[in-house]
Amino acid sequence: MPPTLALALVSVATGVLSPVLGKLSTLLEKKYSSLKGVGDEILALRDELSSMNALLLKLADIDDLDVQVKEWRNQIRELSYEIEDCIDDFVRRVEQRDPDKRKNMKGFFQESIHKLRTLGARSEIASKILKLKARVDHAGERRKRYNFDGVASSSSMVVHIDPRLPALYAESESLVGIDEPRDELIEWLAVGEGNSVSKVKVVSVVGLGGLGKTTLARQVYGKIGEQFDCRAFVSVSQKPDMRKILRSILTAVTGIEHYPGIEGYDEEQLINKLRWFLNDKRYFVVIDDIWSTLAWPTIRCALLENKLSNRILITTRITSVARSCCSPDYSNVYEMKPLSDVYAGKLFEKRIFGEDQCPSQLKDVSSDILRKCGGLPLAVISIASLLASKPCTADQWERYRNYIGSPFEDVSSVSNMQKILALSYNDLPHYLKTCLLYLSMFPEDFVIPRDQLVRRWIAEGFISTYGGQRLEQVGYSYYNELINRSMIMPATQQWDRKAAFCRVHDVILDLIVSKSIDENFVMIFGNNNHTWGPQDKARRLLLDWRDQDNTMAPSSMDLSKARSFSTYGSSEHMPLLSDFQALRMIYIENSSLENHYFEDIGRLFQLKYLGLSGVRISKLPDQIGELQQLETLELRGTGIKELSKNIVRLKKLVFLYASNVRLFEGIGNMKALQEVRYVKVDSSTPTTCLDELGNLTELRYLGIDWLVSDTSSDQKSYTDIFVACIVRLCRFKFRYLNIGCDVRNGMSLDFLVNWSPPPCQLQNFVMRSGYHFPRIPEWVALLSNVTLLDMNINPVGEEVLRILGCLPYLQSLALNTTEILAGEALIICSSGFQSLEDFFFNWNISMGPLVFEVGAMPKLARFVYRLVARCVGSACGDLYLGLQQLPSLKHLFVDIDCRGANAEEVQNTEAAIRSAADLTLSHLRIDFSKLWMDEMAKNDDAVSVEGSEHRGGEGHAETSTKVLLEQHFRIFSV
Repeated sequence: MPPTLALALVSVATGVLSPVLGKLSTLLEKKYSSLKGVGDEILALRDELSSMNALLLKLADIDDLDVQVKEWRNQIRELSYEIEDCIDDFVRRVEQRDPDKRKNMKGFFQESIHKLRTLGARSEIASKILKLKARVDHAGERRKRYNFDGVASSSSMVVHIDPRLPALYAESESLVGIDEPRDELIEWLAVGEGNSVSKVKVVSVVGLGGLGKTTLARQVYGKIGEQFDCRAFVSVSQKPDMRKILRSILTAVTGIEHYPGIEGYDEEQLINKLRWFLNDKRYFVVIDDIWSTLAWPTIRCALLENKLSNRILITTRITSVARSCCSPDYSNVYEMKPLSDVYAGKLFEKRIFGEDQCPSQLKDVSSDILRKCGGLPLAVISIASLLASKPCTADQWERYRNYIGSPFEDVSSVSNMQKILALSYNDLPHYLKTCLLYLSMFPEDFVIPRDQLVRRWIAEGFISTYGGQRLEQVGYSYYNELINRSMIMPATQQWDRKAAFCRVHDVILDLIVSKSIDENFVMIFGNNNHTWGPQDKARRLLLDWRDQDNTMAPSSMDLSKARSFSTYGSSEHMPLLSDFQALRMIYIENSSLENHYFEDIGRLFQLKYLGLSGVRISKLPDQIGELQQLETLELRGTGIKELSKNIVRLKKLVFLYASNVRLFEGIGNMKALQEVRYVKVDSSTPTTCLDELGNLTELRYLGIDWLVSDTSSDQKSYTDIFVACIVRLCRFKFRYLNIGCDVRNGMSLDFLVNWSPPPCQLQNFVMRSGYHFPRIPEWVALLSNVTLLDMNINPVGEEVLRILGCLPYLQSLALNTTEILAGEALIICSSGFQSLEDFFFNWNISMGPLVFEVGAMPKLARFVYRLVARCVGSACGDLYLGLQQLPSLKHLFVDIDCRGANAEEVQNTEAAIRSAADLTLSHLRIDFSKLWMDEMAKNDDAVSVEGSEHRGGEGHAETSTKVLLEQHFRIFSV
């Protein structure tokens, strides 16, 4: 790894010493020469801190520091924050006038007034610097006195996810010996089926953290879930949010991703909705990772008894909880066993060597390491991931084996697992330790979006660029490294094999939280008013109020120096923004805050990231324009329709996510913008806004809702300007267009059919609406660089498949149609789609089969299609015609549209597909998903769904290939 990567601006090892050194150099420049009498002091301070910075980096490589050394290190890091705060405050006060206004001041008189007004600030910082210098000198004397310098220590430009990992996770059932416990658990669940009055059966899986309970539950869920009318897999965690849990169950069993009005339902309403829907359904529900019996009565109440052999599977670490959930049938508690030596060895070798065998010279030491892992999959994967990045030498492996524990010690496998995880953490480079510890700023059992995480890292100063790479690219490399080292687990995988979301295993989260508190890196408040971390001073603060009412943070907490503030859930005692002074990052989710809460936001002059999700405010104040350092603004699920006119003053804004917000005038002045998502354009949007978009030379991604009616008198003016804008952007860095329209209200994308001149440089094009191109646009054939397409076309015929099949770099394709060209078969020719890896095809199976010739789609790994149950019946005999010719196909996903079909038709559809697959592709993994089950016909009273839109959900990206594949292609670690 290049040395510059380790020199992050901010790190857990050195605090903010790196940026402080740069800011001290700035103070020595000419424009601050009025700091008379302290110039030499500043120079000496910078030199001394530079030396201390180097020592702190050495100390960071030592696992167990002396108490005195640790205390000195902590004091220096805290001192670095105070120095930076002092400098930042001074710069703000000296340069607080609007730069544009300063340029317009004329004459000696005005400039002299400005100097007089800032004289106090200059004098004050001079005094503070002298005091801080004295404290640093004192610390330097103690360093020499105790000879800290004598402490000994040890010490691909772009990182991709290790290609061996997806195979490890995807094939976990064969790699970790899960077949036997899976089949045994399925037998337990099956007992009692067939009885005329079979009741709900609850089975609990209990075992240590890291033993693989969730993986086992996932395997059972995938194996037998399709046998039930509906199913759900829901995680609970230590702090159960009952409304969220019930919403997740309701969404899963109904197949409605965006259930109308669900966010406003209270617990009673959610329970009633669930009981009503499940009244005549046979269901299978997995409740994963339940920690106490408090949540169970509510969940059990929602899952009603209807005498249809329903099944509930529980996983927990606590035996008493497992027994309580199964009560009164305590025999249904399944105790999870550790891996056998054979399977532990297979898992270990697969992670390090892939398909190769362990070298003979490493056999003995690997056996010792595996014995110390005690059969815990998490321990095996963690130590194997560590060794996978090291030279395969006996000396190297023996060093790590000896660290875990002596063979003569009587220690538990859990204790050794903790040592293994600590070893994996200590082995991380400085920059990765910092990024990993920051994950403690997210609640337990949280699905963390990769893009949000990377942007927050950037705002915190954890990432520095090199070699011309963008900060986001470096951040993605960090993220991939943490996955490769098994410190975080991929939660979903999108079309290009990137893990778009991640989770942190509970056991690793415990380690992260412990380290964060020890390093005074993060303070966490929540979990029944329990607080982790020093309460007098918080540098990074997480308030987790998801399941609590009327809670409040300790009154003694000093928030003035906090750099980050994250809160989840609503509370009447939210800290005021006026309590903060040094914030770089704010993230607020699911809060009932009102507009006035943000009135003081303009004071946070260092703020770089502002994220609001599910916060129902209707506007941001005009003071938003004061945030001259802001780089990311995310507004998801808010009530904001219009942004303040002052938004255009944000000259450093790089990423803007403003769902349902109208495109605004002046956006062309925001030259730093690289991504703009999902602004809307309607007839009230000035056309000049569209023209201004074309001036954003750094723009790479545009997500837009096109709401200009086809019947509008000025529709052509809008479309002409927009098309010209996109063509102009493509001359710069623009590569990704995501566009939707409201077909139901008379909007369409007809104007894109004859796009001229064509956007030849586009790499990604996504349509988000029920609108269909009447024919494939000619410009599609010119997209020689495109890698992702999500298109709606009616009708689809040979010409469509021929043009799409000739795109040389197309990796992911979503093709949506409701009509096949009369007289034409859907044939994928032998030379077509040579780079395609993921294919989502939404069409009516009654239109005819899809035929694959030999040589077609040679790299296709995953095939997703949606069909209408009422149109299939049992006529699936030739559904798989030629599918066996796809050499790389691993996974088939079938979405069954249940609208208007009765239960028998849905069952016949699934059975017909399975029967066809058994004839030709017995090795193929098949997953079914039943959609719109709440709209199934009752008592055989089926209604026609012909001509209906077969795409699920409304919103911005629900039906794009990326999100569809994120929903389908989940990777669950042990």
